[in-house]
Amino acid sequence: MKLDVRAFGLSVGIIWGASLIIFGFLAMLAPNYCSDFVRAIGSKYIGYSASFPGSIIGGIWGFIDAGIGGLILAWLYNKLAR
Repeated sequence: MKLDVRAFGLSVGIIWGASLIIFGFLAMLAPNYCSDFVRAIGSKYIGYSASFPGSIIGGIWGFIDAGIGGLILAWLYNKLAR
């Protein structure tokens, strides 16, 4: 069975991007809940922080990053699958 490379990359990107937006909003509303996670990811994604614009920026970064990673993973899986 082969994976649809574009669909897999898109779905992984959407899930990770939406997760980062949700975590950013949660850290903004409840700072003790996941602010350490947002700070850790924010050290890798420029502009990601516990704020409304920071959460959107992080979601965009996450979508791009995980989308590319999903594309590579699905492509590699298809190349190695029998």
